[in-house]
Amino acid sequence: MAVLQWTMGLLAGLGMVLSACAQESGHADNPDAQAFVNHMVEKHAFNRQQMLDLMREAKRKDAILKAIQRPAEKAKPWYEYRTLFITPQSIAGGVDFWDKNRKALEDAENKYGVPAELIVAIIGVETRYGGNMGGYRVLDALATLAFNYPRRSEFFTKELENFLLLTRDQGLAPTELKGSYAGAMGFGQFMPSSYRAYAVDFNNDGKVDIWQDTEDAIGSVANYLAEHGWQRGEPVVVLASPRPNADMTIVNDSLKPQWTVGQLKEKGFETTAQVSADMPANVFSLQTAQGKEYWIGLKNFSVITSYNRSRLYAMAVYDLAQEIVKARGGRS
Repeated sequence: MAVLQWTMGLLAGLGMVLSACAQESGHADNPDAQAFVNHMVEKHAFNRQQMLDLMREAKRKDAILKAIQRPAEKAKPWYEYRTLFITPQSIAGGVDFWDKNRKALEDAENKYGVPAELIVAIIGVETRYGGNMGGYRVLDALATLAFNYPRRSEFFTKELENFLLLTRDQGLAPTELKGSYAGAMGFGQFMPSSYRAYAVDFNNDGKVDIWQDTEDAIGSVANYLAEHGWQRGEPVVVLASPRPNADMTIVNDSLKPQWTVGQLKEKGFETTAQVSADMPANVFSLQTAQGKEYWIGLKNFSVITSYNRSRLYAMAVYDLAQEIVKARGGRS
């Protein structure tokens, strides 16, 4: 039934958009796209003509190619980056989202061990609580990057494959779904491979809907973090106070914990909170308006960076989560 729905949705979507997009360049004549069609037909038994039609419909978007080369994580220092995500509006929005979805967040925290505020903050940072899930067709975004961005062509070709598989599995029209310039989707901005691996039907209604169903979106974010090693009840970061002789060569050395808290202390980085000496950890710096701050990132901080491989991103999520908790005033 899902395959029939996918086919009918595809035909309907193509009919609606072909005339509107006739002036834009598709990928039907691209050798890489043609090889992709062969792969999908041979490995996954897709219909060749439907795949050719999809490649013709998948438009190259130069705006996507420009956007992917200037992510905010690389362009801004922490004190500017932080202001993009921790604002009175984002804090109030987080409180409202939490209040509206309290039961689902409580259930997700109980099942997966991920604090409700972290789930809320990730959805806030990613899409402003569903207010901005992206305006590009996922098909266009992934095809543009798969066939016109050589540096990451392999990654995005695999994501395009996963996208077409998930739309077929779920009976969704691949020409209709929208997302970010990189093809990320839904409240939590899952890439197609992450959707297929970690998205869950959290309310047991028979569908995995991360676009409109906040329960599925909440459960999916929590499941993602749990599957990447979230440690229930453990802290995320602690502020460090480096001694004058601290070994600065290990600052920002890895997103994954390469040391323990005890080893970092031996290297000159004292913690300002009580954490076990044997906890996996690394040390990183953030550029504030007053100078550098040093933080010790623990296992859970590393887990957040698995969602987006950026210390700035992970710290923004953590800070927003703490501000939302403060704004809620201890409400359960």
